[in-house]
Amino acid sequence: MPVNTTSKGGSRSLEGTRVMGVDPGLTRCGISTVQAGRGRSVLPVAVGVIRTDASDDLSTRLLDISVKIDEWMDEYHPDMLAIERVFERGVVSTVMHTAHAVGVIIVCAARRDIPVYMYTPSEVKKAISGNGRADKKQMTTMITRILGLTEPPKPADAADALALAVCHCWRAPAIVRMDSSGLGLGAKTSGVRGRGKSIKP
Repeated sequence: MPVNTTSKGGSRSLEGTRVMGVDPGLTRCGISTVQAGRGRSVLPVAVGVIRTDASDDLSTRLLDISVKIDEWMDEYHPDMLAIERVFERGVVSTVMHTAHAVGVIIVCAARRDIPVYMYTPSEVKKAISGNGRADKKQMTTMITRILGLTEPPKPADAADALALAVCHCWRAPAIVRMDSSGLGLGAKTSGVRGRGKSIKP
């Protein structure tokens, strides 16, 4: 699908662009695809969760994630990828496992020349709810309302993946403007058990 990058007024627009949002994790990895509409409207396309078996070794689990991410990208053809930035939150082993998953997902995007953007949880929360400390219930309520869904996406990983995608739809035009001016705004990094399901608004 062609990407519309310029509106009638000459400003940057993402209308028609598909954004894949990923809430990374080794045990559960939330994945979503949305399509940017006119202005701040965002159309839901699909959402799902990749699950891996904790009894499998690390290489098998990462391969499983890679295969499912490839399948998702082949089916929904995202133009951009928005993924949560990994940072230390206490348990080092958990952080490392998440970082491994992030690396695999970025490689999947790189093979398709899909640009990757990273956002911290507080950036996503502020973009979606206006509050950088919003809890999961508040975020799920907001993303359900923004996308006009008939029911809240479950589990929380799925809602977080949708929030990441919507966050990028709203922030990307500013990132493009700043990047074209040479100021380099934005955190661009590169140019399942259980399949996802299409979303019914």
